[in-house]
Amino acid sequence: MNAPSDPVSLLVQMEKGESIGHRGRFDIMANILDSSIDGAKKTQLMYKCNMSFKQLEAYLNLLTEKKLIHRSVHKGNKDPIVYEITEKGHSFLRFYGSLKALLTEQLLS
Repeated sequence: MNAPSDPVSLLVQMEKGESIGHRGRFDIMANILDSSIDGAKKTQLMYKCNMSFKQLEAYLNLLTEKKLIHRSVHKGNKDPIVYEITEKGHSFLRFYGSLKALLTEQLLS
């Protein structure tokens, strides 16, 4: 199935739960941030977010650079590096959720 090119049709497909193809950059960022709310190791994020190691590395670097996520070291673990969302990351998720809700609301009205 080909994804429609206009934004309204794409959002209608999303609302119906239909696949519209690839995830956008903000969707991926939100998925990583949401998955790191309670702290997550890199492997856990790879599986939760359905990403390759290389893709995840690029996004973790971007999210860390933008201070949306940070690396914590938990000593005593085999793999001590844990990624945790920051307050700025929580703000991103709130704005992302609000935008999605706004767009969905406009489609239904």
